[in-house]
Parts: sequence; C-alpha cells; structure tokens
Amino acid sequence: MSSQIVVIGGGAAGFMGAIAVAETFRDAKVTILEKNRTVLNKVRISGGGRCNVTNIAPTVGQLCAGYPRGAKFLRPLFEQFSNLDTIEWFEKRGVKLKTQPDGRLFPTTDSSETVINCLVEAAQKAGVQIRTSAGVSQLTQKQGNIVGFEVQLQTGEIVEADRILVTSGGHPQLSGYDWLANLGIVIVPPMPSLFTFNVPHSPFHALSGIAIKQARMRVAGTKLDEQGPLLFTHFGLSGPAVLRTSAWGARALAEKKYDFTALANFTTFKTDEVARQALEAAKNDLLYRLKFVHTLPFADLPQRLWTLLVTMSNIPETMRWADLPAKNLNRLAENLTNCAFSVRGKTTFKEEFVTCGGVDLNGLNPKTLESKTVPGLFFAGEILDIDGITGGYNFQAAWTTAYLAGKQILT
Repeated sequence: MSSQIVVIGGGAAGFMGAIAVAETFRDAKVTILEKNRTVLNKVRISGGGRCNVTNIAPTVGQLCAGYPRGAKFLRPLFEQFSNLDTIEWFEKRGVKLKTQPDGRLFPTTDSSETVINCLVEAAQKAGVQIRTSAGVSQLTQKQGNIVGFEVQLQTGEIVEADRILVTSGGHPQLSGYDWLANLGIVIVPPMPSLFTFNVPHSPFHALSGIAIKQARMRVAGTKLDEQGPLLFTHFGLSGPAVLRTSAWGARALAEKKYDFTALANFTTFKTDEVARQALEAAKNDLLYRLKFVHTLPFADLPQRLWTLLVTMSNIPETMRWADLPAKNLNRLAENLTNCAFSVRGKTTFKEEFVTCGGVDLNGLNPKTLESKTVPGLFFAGEILDIDGITGGYNFQAAWTTAYLAGKQILT
C-alpha cells in the first residue's frame, strides 16, 4: 500500500511541503488538511496583496541576518535550499519575480494570486488532495512498533497517516498548541513579533500617512537600535524601522508589557551634536540666514514633519534662521535625532503578523525537521520557533523548512 502523508495546514509551508513530498515520492498519497474554507490566506494578503516571496540577500550569512530567532538552525538548511533556489523553483513553474531596491522580491504581476495559483496548480498536478474546513483537534500516535498516527478532525472524522508534516502556522496563545500536548512536543511560549507601536497621546497623529525614507529607531533602556523607513499612522508609528525593532525586541518589549519610550532619529546625523553642528552651519549659510525656520525644511524632511519639530522646539513662525537662539537650536537638534515617543501598547501589523515562539528547535532533527521523540512527525514553517524581520524572510523560512522536510519525510 502507498504511504499516507498528511500535511496539517494549507498555507505557504503546507503547500511547499506537500508538493515536495508528492514530487519526490510518487507512490505516496498526500493530503493537505486546512481548517479554513480557503487555502493560502496569509499569502493572499501579504505584501499588500502582492506577496513578498523572498529576499534577494546575496549570501547565506546575509540571509540569516534577517532572523532574530532561528538563524543558527536555518543556516545549514539554507545551504541546501536558499532564496536563490526559491526564485528558481517559482520561475520554473512560470512565476517571474522582480527585485525591489530594498531587496524584497514580488511577482512581476504584483498580485499574490499569481503565487497562489502556482502553488495550487503544482499541488494538483502532483496529485495532492486538498481538503478545506478540515481543522485538526487531536493527534494520536499509533501504539507498538508501527510508525503512524490517527488524526482527529474537529468534525469527529479520523484520518489515518503514516507520516505527518505540521505546517499550521504560529499561534498568539499557548493554548493554540494544546492539540500537540499529548504527544509531548515542547513549545516555546509564543508572543507577538513584527508589531507596530501605539502612541496614544502624540502631536504626530496629525502626520498620519507621512513617511521618512530612512530613520533610526531605538528603545530607551535597551540595546535595540534599528534603521529603515518610518511611517506615521493615526495610532502611532509603523514602517520597517519599527517592525524590525519589534521583531528583534519581541521578548524584551513583552517583558516591558509594551510600555516604553521609543527614540526616533529622523535624520542621517548619528548624534544630536552632529545635528547641532549642521544646524549652526545652516544658520550661517547665506541661503538660509534670511529665511523663516518654519518654511525651510532641513535634512530632506517632509515639510509637515519639519514644521511640527520646529514648533515643538518653541521656535515662532516669524523667526529667521539668522536669529535662531542657541537654546532653541539645541532643542531642535534633540527633536531631530532623539524624539521621544511614549509607547503604550502594540498593534498587529496584519499583513505580516508573525509569532515569536513555537515548536522548540532543540526537539527536532536539524537535518530532517523530524521530532526526536515522535518518529514520523515533522514540522515546518511558522509553527517553529523561527521568525524573521519584514522583507520576505518569514516566507523564505517556510519555503526552506517545508521543502526539505517534504523531501526527506519517507527516507
């Protein structure tokens, strides 16, 4: 009889894993069980509906640098199936990708449906059965010397499986992993990563929608220090600089109960002293001297942001650069480079929501992703205690772990 392979979860990792199994082991019967009515839902909304497939990071080392947790585990796996292999995998199946200046890769169609159609068609062509509205409530390991499982669905139906690949994604609550508890799978307590900052009382709310091309974000009292674009929103702060900070600081910020002070540098000046010197130079520049400080933006900042920072520095609208007092100039330098935001809570970045935590990597065979304690049970994707920063890293971890698990599930 052919081997019965069940893949639990119809997301990116689930489809990649199922396709890898079916294409590698032609006699295997592969079934994807998805709890929702539709598959690949996260792929559909990722990247604003365009699907950020991966990142162009040129070396394995640089690719690993995008993972706050799991980089050491991923490195040897990336040596076998990297971002370049992902690009080749999709292009062989008709999905052409384009690279953005920041290293992100999207389908040339700018539509996630292109990626979804590719995965569904590849799965169907390989003979994978796709079942929706098939949520799993419990796994039971068969007794004796036989490797195998009974998969109980939420409907009460029992599905037999010789091998299982779990790709059910991350869960924000520890209770989301209860269905694995009876098998003794160790779970690293989950908590959010890649979240935005709520700043309830802030004059910057008026700047909602305005972006800074390159900013620096730090968190007072920690070593967190990230750079990237910054976006003002109606609730606080977002953009890659914030998302990277929350990814690297997922546990530290959770310990603070998401109550902390964020410090933003809106310029390329490394310190407030460097900014002060640049402002002094502008004050003495013939092009600036007779202009009003409010109306002449500095350091390539958007006009509305500049106006707000000048106002916060107690500089009147009628003040010219030549008349700018040292006290106000110093305050402006501080606001430019160390602008404090009182963060009170987080907001889910819905398109890229990622959980820090999950299945403990120490409990897996690092070469096959099979459980060390439950033979025949494999894991891949975001259910693992692996998470990356925004920019295609989380999808790449899913493609790699699922592909390699699928290739080795019957060896």
